[in-house]
Amino acid sequence: MALFDLLGRRWTLRLLWELRDGAETFRTLQGRCDGMSPSVLNQRLAELREAGVVDRASAGGYGLTDEGRELLRAMGPLCRWAGRWGARTG
Repeated sequence: MALFDLLGRRWTLRLLWELRDGAETFRTLQGRCDGMSPSVLNQRLAELREAGVVDRASAGGYGLTDEGRELLRAMGPLCRWAGRWGARTG
């Protein structure tokens, strides 16, 4: 249930999505997540870091950890289901 609580927080899944292809800076993440305040972004990044899913990237910014990448892989079936569902519901 703790994982669902974390993933259910506003902007959390979006941040994981934005980090799927590699590390991004704070400013880039904020720009890609229209409407997210800097304080919320700081809070979500701190929560994801505490959970071991995101960490500081060596080149600066934030990136997924091995656990974070494994989490995204585990969410693959759900993503595929959502794609089929979206196609059916228009």
